[in-house]
Amino acid sequence: MPPALAMTIPPATEEVARLLDALEAFAEEAALPPKVAHRLSVVIEELAANVVMHGSAGPGAASFVAVTVHQEGDALVATIEDDGRAFDPLAQAAPDTDAALEDRDIGGLGVHFVQQMTRTLHYSRAGGRNRMVATLDLTG
Repeated sequence: MPPALAMTIPPATEEVARLLDALEAFAEEAALPPKVAHRLSVVIEELAANVVMHGSAGPGAASFVAVTVHQEGDALVATIEDDGRAFDPLAQAAPDTDAALEDRDIGGLGVHFVQQMTRTLHYSRAGGRNRMVATLDLTG
């Protein structure tokens, strides 16, 4: 069984870079195929960056972002948690990718891309925490 990753960072841009370095080391140690390692990195970066950009200021701001990654059978399960105000990015309207660029609303594409890269993506709120659980295929 490959190793698991568990890391908690403050919700700051420079800390996301440190998280990505840890993910790279995890991917190497777990001997993940390059495509899987890349998908995992993009998924974690997008979800952690969303907390940093949208949930780390103002009333109810997040004070941490906790990430765990482990293997379950033929999949990687990545969990991203924060203690910020409740927000379900999956409840937002899907972006209109057919609309002209100048007619599109700003935002929403990151979560859309994450949904395309994962087998499943779920949001829940419990114990004052937002939790996103992404399941990724282990095969490239």
